[in-house]
Amino acid sequence: MSIDFERRGAVALVTINRPDAMNALDVEHDRALADVWKEFEADETLLVGVLTGAGGRAFCSGGDLKTYMPWRRDVALHGTASTISFGGMTLADEITKPVIAAIQGHCIAGGLELAMACDVRICTADAKFGLAEVRWGVLPGGGGTQRLPRLVAVGCALEMILTGETIGAERAERIGLVNRIVSADTLLGEAFAIAERIAANGPLAVRAAKRAVQHGLDRSLADGLALEGELQKRLLQSADAEEGLRAFAERRRPVYTAAGARLKA
Repeated sequence: MSIDFERRGAVALVTINRPDAMNALDVEHDRALADVWKEFEADETLLVGVLTGAGGRAFCSGGDLKTYMPWRRDVALHGTASTISFGGMTLADEITKPVIAAIQGHCIAGGLELAMACDVRICTADAKFGLAEVRWGVLPGGGGTQRLPRLVAVGCALEMILTGETIGAERAERIGLVNRIVSADTLLGEAFAIAERIAANGPLAVRAAKRAVQHGLDRSLADGLALEGELQKRLLQSADAEEGLRAFAERRRPVYTAAGARLKA
C-alpha cells in the first residue's frame, strides 16, 4: 500500500506515495488514506498531522479518472449516497486535530479538495492548483464547491470551478488559498516547524479553537460567539487550563497531560 504513515514525536507525517500516478487515489488508496487518518485521530500521542505527496511532481492529482470516478459513477447509478469523503478528510469534523498540507507540484481536483480540508497550506513555487472536474462532466464533489468559496473570494472560486483552469502558487497565495510559498528543500521543514509550534500548545485548546472556527463560519456572529463561550467554559474546567495558567504564574513551560482527552459534549 502506498500511503506512508510516520510518527515523529507528536507529529504524524502522512505521504501519498504513488508518484508514477501523480499521487492520484484509486479506491484502494482512498480507503487506505482514510484508515490512516482514523489511526491518527485515535492515537493520543499524535497532536498534529502533515500531509504531503511523494516524488516532487504532485501533491495529489485527485481521484484516478480510470478507476475511482467510474466507481463513483457506479455508486451513483445504484442510488447510493454520492457524498465523497475523499481520503477520509473531506466531510465536516472527520479530523478534529490540526493538519498541515505541504504541497509541491500539481494539487488539482480531489488533491486540492484534500488540501482545502487541511487547516494550513504551504507550497513550493512550482505548485499548481485547480478544480478540473467540470471538464469531465462532473463537479468537485469532495467539498470543492463548498470549501473554496469559504477560503477565497466567491468570484475567484467560481472562476476556478467553472473554467476548470489551474492557477500558480503566487496567485494562490495572493487570493488566500495558501498561507505561504517556500523552497522545495525547506517544504517539509517549514511544515514541521508549524506543526511543532501547534503541538507545543494546549492540545484541548487547539482542538477547541479549530472547532470554534469551523462551526462558527456558518453561524451568525451571536451564535458563533455563544459557541466560542461554551467551548471556553469547558476548557476552563479542564486540567489543561489549570496547568497552563499555573505555568504562566510560575514562569515555566506548561506540561500538558490531557493530550488524548476530549471536551465533554
